[in-house]
Amino acid sequence: MGASYIETGFHTYLRTHLGDINFPIIQKLVSDIFCVDEQEITDAMWWVWQRMKIIIEPSSAVGVARILRYKEELKGKKVGVIITGGNVDISQF
Repeated sequence: MGASYIETGFHTYLRTHLGDINFPIIQKLVSDIFCVDEQEITDAMWWVWQRMKIIIEPSSAVGVARILRYKEELKGKKVGVIITGGNVDISQF
């Protein structure tokens, strides 16, 4: 089975945009990396659409998916997520 629409987008981005400037910053400042699966990303996109009527791109939905998955762990904490664009082909979902 080939790569999915979401996987292809992320892999392309990471291979072409992480680069020599961003990677050292990530190494210095990022203490944890959390994973979410593709279904959680898609669910987060729909969650935002259902509540805000905003179509967000999969990369933006990763942060939302993380919050939805670990909401109890984050309760009482200040959390921000940058939600971006509609750079998505909705027919893929």
